[in-house]
Amino acid sequence: MTENNEPRKIDLAEAMRQKLQQKKQQQQNSGKPGMQGNQQTKALKSQNNKKPNNQRRRTGGS
Repeated sequence: MTENNEPRKIDLAEAMRQKLQQKKQQQQNSGKPGMQGNQQTKALKSQNNKKPNNQRRRTGGS
């Protein structure tokens, strides 16, 4: 009787199928597929940082 209250163990393939099914349902509910992920992520920033030119400091400056 107590075993029915505990969640049953499922294999990885079954868990992935359930997860994929949930994802498909969420995309159908949102109306526009692919737009849901953009709401949760923040805007990307450029990773190229311009370093200051410190040649004058290295050479003693004139």
